[in-house]
Amino acid sequence: MNNKINEVGEKMNSNVMPPPLPGSQMVRKNGTVIKMVTILIMVILLMIPLLMINSVLSERLQRRNEAVSGITATWGSEQTISGPVLIVPYKYQCKVLKDQVINGRKEKVEVVEQMIARAYFLPANLKVSGKLDPSILHRGIYEMVVYRGSLLLSGSFDKPVFDEWKVKQEDIMWEDATVSFMITDLRGAKEALVLKWGEKSIPLAIGSKFNEFPSGLHVRLGSIPFDVASKSFEMSVALNGSKSISFAPVGAQTEVKLSSAWPDPSFQGSFLPVERKISAEGFEATWQISCYGRSYPQQWSTENGAVPLNATAIQTSHFGVSLVPVVDSYRYVERSIKYGALFIVLAFTVFFLFEILSQLKIHPFQYTLVGVALSMFYLAELSLSEFIDFSIAYMTGAILATGLITFYSGYVLKSFRRALIMAGGLSAIYGFLYVILRQQDYSLLFGTGGLFIVLVIVMYVTRHIDWYARDEK
Repeated sequence: MNNKINEVGEKMNSNVMPPPLPGSQMVRKNGTVIKMVTILIMVILLMIPLLMINSVLSERLQRRNEAVSGITATWGSEQTISGPVLIVPYKYQCKVLKDQVINGRKEKVEVVEQMIARAYFLPANLKVSGKLDPSILHRGIYEMVVYRGSLLLSGSFDKPVFDEWKVKQEDIMWEDATVSFMITDLRGAKEALVLKWGEKSIPLAIGSKFNEFPSGLHVRLGSIPFDVASKSFEMSVALNGSKSISFAPVGAQTEVKLSSAWPDPSFQGSFLPVERKISAEGFEATWQISCYGRSYPQQWSTENGAVPLNATAIQTSHFGVSLVPVVDSYRYVERSIKYGALFIVLAFTVFFLFEILSQLKIHPFQYTLVGVALSMFYLAELSLSEFIDFSIAYMTGAILATGLITFYSGYVLKSFRRALIMAGGLSAIYGFLYVILRQQDYSLLFGTGGLFIVLVIVMYVTRHIDWYARDEK
């Protein structure tokens, strides 16, 4: 009898569930928070492949720059043309202290010595007209825009006036007067260069006579007198260059006219063209600049030690045109990678909402695979953009990533209708990112507006969810 009672008691005890452990209750009640923290950790870990792709991008960009440097080293670099500058040396008297022995004692004695200074004069007007014939050179898979430039520089100098420095006419060394041009790279010059000074034609020599600008041309006027109110000049030069060409507005009035068959110019520097015509056949641009827009004067002398026409002054005043797009494919890829974390967060948010609203269970491993697929988009975008147009590369990478995630989502979300919703969301995100990448000035505004829209959608979809009640169930 006792044995039967014990057997019945054991059966009753076996049907009673053991009480849940305190730890499991805490996990169940905070399941949503734990899942969100898990997703956050996965997002952080997925930054590692994005950083690796960014490292690959930096390596490819460095290789591209090395290839471009190799092309410019053999063809010609970015060109900057400054000048002409008229340099006239003159004599002046200067008091200096010298050691002299007087009555057996060394004393400082003030003596007058004759010194030589140089006066610099900029042209009263300068006109530059030129044509750039662009072409594309390749080194491996990389390419570089180069050009052949034909320039005609003309204008006139006013007769130099030395009253500012109180120089006598007999102290001016006209026979040593020099005209100097500063030009970055002269490798494109195929013929002997000649300066037409008034009615005379004088061969130009190598060297600019400026310490900070060793590359250039100069000519010694010699016995040619400056016997009129002004002197006209003219010089033709052919140049090989790459990327861009710039000018310094050294004239009291400077006018530059450029034309080229390049359809996508980028005007740069301190001054923009007053007239421009851009079409599929090329561009024409005209600059008109006065001396009031620059920091260096029309004339100066080394007597007081000043050399206002230096590298900094030229850099801050030059203007011109670049034949290279402002943002190339590598820069587009670099900018798109910066949105990688946002893409992963948005995709995970969609999966998380499906999990909440449809009572699904999605494993962290499945989240990770989706994140890796999103990261592969950037690698595909980078590798394809080296061979095809960036827009096509971007579209191809987006289609591959969206197709892969849609196919996988059909099984993870237990419904291909939900997978199509995921595909539509990804397509919208990729399209929105492309618009942001193409915007230079409004990308921040567009991006902020897009994030607000996404936040509104998430808040609207989850507005009726009782998160505590859900965890209790």
